[in-house]
Amino acid sequence: MDLPDGWVISRQRAHPPLVSEADFIAAQNVSAARGPAPGSSLAAPSLRRYLLAGLLVCGGCGRRMESAWSNGKAAYRCRHGHTTAARPGPGRVKNAYIREDRILPHLPALHLQLAEPAAPQRRRRTRRGIDTRHHADPEDVIRHLREHQVSLTYDPVSGTLSARTAEATQAIALTAS
Repeated sequence: MDLPDGWVISRQRAHPPLVSEADFIAAQNVSAARGPAPGSSLAAPSLRRYLLAGLLVCGGCGRRMESAWSNGKAAYRCRHGHTTAARPGPGRVKNAYIREDRILPHLPALHLQLAEPAAPQRRRRTRRGIDTRHHADPEDVIRHLREHQVSLTYDPVSGTLSARTAEATQAIALTAS
């Protein structure tokens, strides 16, 4: 029998079995007969979209934030490298957590600040009285950020999101919209 790379089967038992082999096989047969749980599908994880994956950096520790699915919504978190069960020290920064839907409405304004960081207040381009510069599609802004290798830093303490390019850094406060 060929095993995948890195797999090893011991000739001796490492510990006493938790269940007998017969019980294990019986449980597997019952599970296979039932099929997948209602409401779940093997394709479900592919439906999850993380628009900001790879763009967010934690302002507390500088690590890239990881994507997480929480209550049916995309989110990002940083556990600051402390994922053990050990008690945290007194100086440990709290875990950072931000939902994607809290960031997306602010991206067009942040993008505008990056595109025109030193521009004086000019007459705003409007469509029926609406400043169209602030109503860009967030996915277009994200595409632009990726193309220009812009990193976004989320600071959980101040609630700000900063965008950094080789030329400039701009920050905005995240507020409920």
